[in-house]
Amino acid sequence: MSRWLGIAAAIIAIDQATKFAVSDWLAGGRVVEMTSFFNFVLAHNAGAALSFLAGAAGWQRLFFSAIAVVAAIWIVVLLRRHAEETVFCAALSLILGGAIGNLIDRVWIGAVVDFLDFHASGHHFPAFNVADSAITCGEVVSARVKIQKIDDTSRHSTWLIPPSPAGRR
Repeated sequence: MSRWLGIAAAIIAIDQATKFAVSDWLAGGRVVEMTSFFNFVLAHNAGAALSFLAGAAGWQRLFFSAIAVVAAIWIVVLLRRHAEETVFCAALSLILGGAIGNLIDRVWIGAVVDFLDFHASGHHFPAFNVADSAITCGEVVSARVKIQKIDDTSRHSTWLIPPSPAGRR
């Protein structure tokens, strides 16, 4: 369990360190163009993923904070229940670290600090951060583990195996 919580703590530390550094570096609305498709920007997202509900009246801060707390508790329960599933627990650790990293922002400043801005042909993908990246990677790995379990289960299910010709009359 400590290994998984250590990974989550590392994600939190990296996330908060990058947000702190970027907040100082990009203060005053500075945009740093890195490539033709990537910028560093400073954005404060009061909503959820992809700025969902960012324009709401303020109730979303408590709502998304509560979801993060409940999710973190549930993830710790899952880490205990599935301790022998290394890849799944690693994925959960990424999600846990990302959720807590963004929760810290919501509690301290009322919004999540985003700074990675990818764009093409004048269209910008919503800015995101290290915590968002960890959550996304964790979800992708978790989904792959779940798909693999379903695939393995279906291969070993007897109802999928047609009866042998000798069993037919």
